[in-house]
Amino acid sequence: MLAQQHLYFSQSFFTAVIPVLGTLIVGRFGINHYKATKSPLNAIPTIGHSGILLSYLTAMKWMARGADLLQEGYIKFHGRPFKVATPTRWIVVLSGKKYVDDLCRASEDILSFNEPAIETTQGDYTFGPRLHVHPHHINTIRSSVTRNISGKFEDISDEALAALDDYIPSSQEWRSIPAYETLLHIVCRTTNRYLVGLPLCRNSDYLFISEQFTVDVSVTSQKINSFPDILKPIAGKIFGAQVKERIKAAYDILAPFIEDRLERFTRFGLDRDGLENDVFTWLLESATQDYHYSVEDIVRRILVINFTSIHTTAVGLIQGIYDLAVHPEYVQEMRDEAERVIDEGGWSKASLHKMHKIDSFLKESFRLNGGANLLMIRKTIKDWMLSDGTLIPPDTYVGVAVDAMNKSEASFQDAQTFNGFRFVAMNDGRESLDSAKQHLVCLSPEYIVFGNGRHACPGRFLGVNNIKVMFIHILLNYDVQLENGSLEHPPNTYFAASTIPNQEAKLMFRKRISS
Repeated sequence: MLAQQHLYFSQSFFTAVIPVLGTLIVGRFGINHYKATKSPLNAIPTIGHSGILLSYLTAMKWMARGADLLQEGYIKFHGRPFKVATPTRWIVVLSGKKYVDDLCRASEDILSFNEPAIETTQGDYTFGPRLHVHPHHINTIRSSVTRNISGKFEDISDEALAALDDYIPSSQEWRSIPAYETLLHIVCRTTNRYLVGLPLCRNSDYLFISEQFTVDVSVTSQKINSFPDILKPIAGKIFGAQVKERIKAAYDILAPFIEDRLERFTRFGLDRDGLENDVFTWLLESATQDYHYSVEDIVRRILVINFTSIHTTAVGLIQGIYDLAVHPEYVQEMRDEAERVIDEGGWSKASLHKMHKIDSFLKESFRLNGGANLLMIRKTIKDWMLSDGTLIPPDTYVGVAVDAMNKSEASFQDAQTFNGFRFVAMNDGRESLDSAKQHLVCLSPEYIVFGNGRHACPGRFLGVNNIKVMFIHILLNYDVQLENGSLEHPPNTYFAASTIPNQEAKLMFRKRISS
């Protein structure tokens, strides 16, 4: 529902604003694309139209179905760099190990990771400028959030089971539920049990804010990005009101908890016996500036951590459960694996690591239905020359066509076919160090779902862990099918370079009765 609402607001906004601001938007587009004809970008082949005016048609297609343009370019240019028009700029698209390595090797003074992220989310007007000036919450995710998964594994598992019991009817008969909305609620609760603990993770107002904040930021940033740079401060004040209201609502809920934590931090410091082991304490551990110890700053960073984790985790779980429903032939083998591993070593994070078939099934689901078709987006700060001699000028966005790569026959045999145990077969089913290299959480320049290199998603360890916990609990405790027993994967929704799981599909659950 939330992603659908995101799409609805995005489309309705453009429909309303173009008649009023058409001259400004087209003018900005025209200037950027005219500059491209006078720069080295003109030497890079184009997918779609390349003329100043006709390329605007391609930009509109990008908004409706960017994935198709990326796939078309990947096939037409055989993995070589190409460019595609978007409503605000050209993007140079890369693919293949050679170019991924080029991107990973480039230094920060050549390629900026932060600038595209800030512009995409319009961070100055949504999260607030101080968060990206000193983004210490990223260090929190890399260190404490990842380091504590094993120690807090029982909390994650407990909340996943409790949320499943609350949201999925307990019945021996088939019961239908709205798939996306229900699984999103379960992901939000489970993730926040780990981050903020009880009782906050079951506070309905807090959970609603945590889920809705992503939609608010996405819609607001799209509106602001429709304006020329000179008008963005004004647009930010006008359209940023909804995000500010959401932050204020979160402040009202979180402030008492944070104030108590700050008071005890003043007395005990970071003494583990005096402070709970949760995201409030972890943010204090990584703080570097005086304002990092303010209630408002901590509230904003908790919302940002939720922004980066909940919906991406939900996408992975939802697509995985859709695939579980349409590929019942894998269910028994995965159940046997989970039960065997748990019998041998108990229920723990270490046990998850030994469930190679389940990991492979989820990795295959990610491969065919990942949430993003273009990742590793960077902005050139100065001239950047690729290893093949292609010159990309400053102030250009570049990205990797990950979906096209992941579905390419050059990378995977029968690439368009779902093969749930594909990544187990790559290691002949051996439980070895080589098998671990195929795990979903591991990085590879040939298979990209979490980025690659030093800017790879720092939250992937928690996200994948939580997806597995929820997936395995569903696998072991429920029989699942799509409504009417369909064996067709529910069609995705596409918006720009994003793939959104089907919002209308319903899943049917019953308490497990099969062996």
